[in-house]
This record gives sequence, C-alpha cells and structure tokens, in this order.
Amino acid sequence: MHQLRHFRGKLEGRWWIKKGVGAAAIGVVLIAASLLVGPSWDCHIPAIYNFGDSNSDTGSVSAAFSRLPPPYGDTFSGKPSGRYSDGRLIIDFIAEKLGLPFLSAYLDSIKPNFRHGANFGASGSTIQPADAKLFGAGFNPLSLNIQLLQFEQFKDRTKEAFNQDKSSWIKNNLPRPEDYSKALYTLDSGQNDLHFGLVQTTEEQVRASIPNIIDMFAVAVKKLYQEGARTFWIHNTGPIGCLPFFAVWNRPKHFKADQNGCIKSYNQLAQEFNKQLKDKVFQLRTQLHHAVLIYVDIYTAKYTLISEAEKQGFVSPLGYCCGHLGVAACWQTSIVNGTEVFAASCSDPSKHISWDGVHYTEAANKWVANHIVDGSLSDPLIPLTKSCHSADLPS
Repeated sequence: MHQLRHFRGKLEGRWWIKKGVGAAAIGVVLIAASLLVGPSWDCHIPAIYNFGDSNSDTGSVSAAFSRLPPPYGDTFSGKPSGRYSDGRLIIDFIAEKLGLPFLSAYLDSIKPNFRHGANFGASGSTIQPADAKLFGAGFNPLSLNIQLLQFEQFKDRTKEAFNQDKSSWIKNNLPRPEDYSKALYTLDSGQNDLHFGLVQTTEEQVRASIPNIIDMFAVAVKKLYQEGARTFWIHNTGPIGCLPFFAVWNRPKHFKADQNGCIKSYNQLAQEFNKQLKDKVFQLRTQLHHAVLIYVDIYTAKYTLISEAEKQGFVSPLGYCCGHLGVAACWQTSIVNGTEVFAASCSDPSKHISWDGVHYTEAANKWVANHIVDGSLSDPLIPLTKSCHSADLPS
C-alpha cells in the first residue's frame, strides 16, 4: 500500500515525462523499479533550512529573550546550548546524517555560521499567527509566518552580500545563492497549536480549528516554494496526550487513558491533525509540480517508543527527568515547607523519554531520528539521504 500511495503521489505531482502514453508508461515502470530497490546514490544536500517550535529550536528563543539555564544542555555540551533538552534534537541528528554541521539559530549573534543553512525554529511558536491570547498564554510571537519573513530577509541579504563582496568570510559563513534550490527544508510545527487549544479552549474547539491551521501551513509551504524551495521534509505532530505535562501534571477530569497511560482523546486530536496535514501534503503535490514533499510520521515513531519504553531501555514512558511534580518546573526554585528546592535533573537522562515533561531527552530524540531517517515512516518511502532523488526526475 505504501508503494501504491507513493506511485500515486508521483503521478499526481507530474514527476514523469509527458511524451505520449508509451513514454509515460515506461516512466512509471522506471519509477516503480527505483522505489522498490532504492536509488543507488545519495543526494548532495548542501544546506538545511528549518522552521518549527521547541522540537527543533537550536537557540532562537534562548538568544532572543533569555538564555536557558543549566541543567539544559548537560548531556550535549555540559552547558546550555539553546536547546530545550539535555542534549541534541532530531534536527541535529538529521544534520549529522547528511554530513552537515549543526544549524545555527538565525537569531543567535554569537559566532553563527550559516554556510550550510539556518534554523528559524522558535520554542513556543505556532503555525497560526500569535495574537494577544496566544502571547498572553505564554506562547511565542515568532510564529511560522514570522519565521518565513525572517527567511526571506536572510535569503535576500545573503544574495546581496555575495554580489557585493567576494571575501573569504562571506564564502565561508554564508550560504551560496545556488544552494537555496538544492537545500532541504524541514518543518516541524503544530504541537503548540494543539497545546494552546487544549489549555485555553475545549477539545471540540480544537478539532474545529484544525482545518484553518492546516491551511495556514499550506500557505507557508507555497511561500517557500515561491522562494525556490524544492525539497520538503515535513514532520507531523507527536502524541500530545503522552506528554507528562498533560498526562501527569494537568490531567483533565474523567479522562480516558490508553494502554500507556496517555490521554486518549488528546492523541485522537493529534491523529486528526496529522490526517488533515497528510491530505494537504498530497494536495500540494498536485500544485507544486517541481517540489518533493515528504511527509514524515513522527507520531508513529514517538508512540512506538512510548509503547516499548522498557524494551528500548527507557524507564516509565510518562516519567520525566528534570523538575518536581507539583513543586517546581525544570531549573526553577520553589519553597517547600520553608526549604528552598531547586528542580535539578535526574542522574541519568538517557533512561528517560521526557526531559522536562514537554520536551524529549537527547536519547529519545536520537531513537526517533534513527527510526525516521531510513524513510520507513515517510510518504513517499524515501530515505533522508535520498530525499532529492525525485527532484532529479524530469518534470
């Protein structure tokens, strides 16, 4: 079935040569053969441009507002690195897999290097533009539309710099203009849109809001396409009902738990979001004829890890490493019975899936990354290292 859906996506996207019925049939056969055995080469992807929230923020919010304090970053570098985790994120492992350095945050002014791309992802951001309600609830004003504006400015200014200055610093620290069309564009957004809805409205209202949010996401993809983006690696959203923030700290009254203790109805909302996102990606393939849009099932990867936590070497799937339930969040200090309590991290973050109740540990991020880069959870079934293969076919 995956192969059949992949073939349909190819045809709908017109990634075959229209030179008569016979040539088209040959093209379909050749594509089918390449999908079943896989292309024999890896792509050369010179850069990554990332958009999203805290699942992929490598320092934007930490640089723009206030630096994350210890124990964030302890596993990765022994100090805060701007990541909402003890270590590396999925986007870091994606960069490693492609042989690229970690992405510098666009907003980080201290020794950034954008030669191989930039990260516009911002913790607490949403797909929908941040209004007073979102901002008042603690979410970030750097929503997806703002991230796109940042990218457009970044792209224009780097091109101007290359045209005006051929110094070694420009060549070594800024992306080459010709690399924008060859780069991988990764998007991981949507979790905070659901999160906001679940803490501020009702489940029914969240469900009703999904189509509009997905339409906004599609507008963002189209704008990137207009800017020259051609290869998209699009993550769906994870099982939000399994985040300890909801399943442990803020469980709704009369909730129904699944076999792992997750809030079943919350996960169903995530699944509905993902269904509509996948449908929209298929629709975009019929409109953006020269683009490769790869839909990545992060939900299945994360829920599989949660379901098999102990088998995979982790402790309780709803446990978390940093913070104290009902006392203090990770890094914060609280007074309990007249005594100051600092919410430090556990002794071994690698045994936990959740770092602080909302974000994953480096160990969990690495596990998830290892289960998506081979393409087995992608539609089409294209590995990360071969994600430009379809773009090489004539349109």
